Amino acid sequence: MTVPADSAAALVVRPAALDARGWGWRYATRRRWAVREADLSIEPGQRVLLLGASGSGKSTLLQGFGGVLGGADEGESHGALLVDGSLATQARGRVGMVLQDPDTQTMLARVGDDVAFGCENLGVPRDEIWRRVRSAMDAVRLDVPLDRSTAALSGGQKQRLALAGVLAMRPGAILLDEPTANLDPVGVEDVRDAVAAALDATGATLVVIEHRIDVWLPLVDRVIVLGAEPEGTVVLADGSPDEVLGTRGAELAASGVWVPGRPPAAPPPPALAPGETLLEARALTVARSRGVPVAGPFDLDVRAGEAIGITGPNGAGKSTFGLTIAGLLPVEGGRVAATPALSSGEGSDPFRWTSKALLTRIATVLQTPEHQLLAKTVREELAVGPRALRLEEDEISARTDELLERLRLSALAEANPYTLSGGEKRRLTVAAALATRPQLIVLDEPTFGQDATTWAELVAIIASLRDDGAGIVAISHDEAVLRALHARRFEVGA
Repeated sequence: MTVPADSAAALVVRPAALDARGWGWRYATRRRWAVREADLSIEPGQRVLLLGASGSGKSTLLQGFGGVLGGADEGESHGALLVDGSLATQARGRVGMVLQDPDTQTMLARVGDDVAFGCENLGVPRDEIWRRVRSAMDAVRLDVPLDRSTAALSGGQKQRLALAGVLAMRPGAILLDEPTANLDPVGVEDVRDAVAAALDATGATLVVIEHRIDVWLPLVDRVIVLGAEPEGTVVLADGSPDEVLGTRGAELAASGVWVPGRPPAAPPPPALAPGETLLEARALTVARSRGVPVAGPFDLDVRAGEAIGITGPNGAGKSTFGLTIAGLLPVEGGRVAATPALSSGEGSDPFRWTSKALLTRIATVLQTPEHQLLAKTVREELAVGPRALRLEEDEISARTDELLERLRLSALAEANPYTLSGGEKRRLTVAAALATRPQLIVLDEPTFGQDATTWAELVAIIASLRDDGAGIVAISHDEAVLRALHARRFEVGA
């Protein structure tokens, strides 16, 4: 779909300037500053790729510019964040932000209403709202009826929906926080192309955070790399993509930044052949709601000491498949059966097991970390499973300390899990799954939000679990993960 000339002209905006002047933010429950003494300026109309190791403050900085961090009850700030010379918190409507998980930005049941939502909050006249809605949807190439259910959209379409909602507000700056993290390759290109079309139509300033950066390099003209140093948040590198990633590529890769052509280390292949079957699916059909199958039928054996990579396009039913074999959803058709090696007398249907029985047998890491956070601190989160098993406190402490160290979470042990970065939350949920030492682990997008260093460490941990005899089921669009784990691929959907 091409953007009509009148629609494109209608979307042109005054691009915004963004400035951080000694700015810092500390969450109310944290001792450490998420960002401290940050100084940088982004000129109107620039297209910036913002990089840095996990936990370097990228998302916090972006949320600060977006004015969504909250007030004094949410945290403490110093310095200033400015949009066009005014405080970011007072620049209503000048900045639009698209988050990593589009479901968190979907407000209403119908596409047209959802795109219109931001305009309504800004008090835009009704007739003008609907002109903006149609122009924005054209710009991002979201070619669906206005009354289409938002729940019926694919992951890539939901990201374009969120982007259209931002464009309809006519912001001078568009901020994207890992907008393609959980999308299939087609969805990634769709969203990137939608952003490119939107920028061409509007002229807005762009700041995009991504760990896997190849897809965005043709679109940006500047790369800024942040680092967390004792004296505060520093700009490690700033310049054109060629200057930053070419001249300083080796240095940045060593610090954890993803650099094209410099992949992180991968673990060795498994030394032993897969062992006995732990779980088998036969003629399995899966569904989120009874009577509405989304995928299947499938036949699959999950074996000890083997990694299986579940692949397929967004919306194919991969996550539903994972939840079903993990015993968290009932089968729609066919069967899932644990063998005696896994069930240990609990019966063959994992869905009928008690929560305690699941804890030591099948662990699940959900795609969205927030959906499984339960405790007030990182340390307490890791202790939830072992405590449910009524382990001795010394054993709980030993397991918790080991996982904090292995997953680079020790410095965050007393932090509120909800204040962590996306990559840190993912490592926390993986660590919590390992705390009960299960025999089979189902991981949905296990490495999203990781820098190159934590990606390599997380993959190495998963590989070591495989080599220790656990069955691994990894649902992922990250081809590098599946290659590194020497995973047997299982396709879901066309």
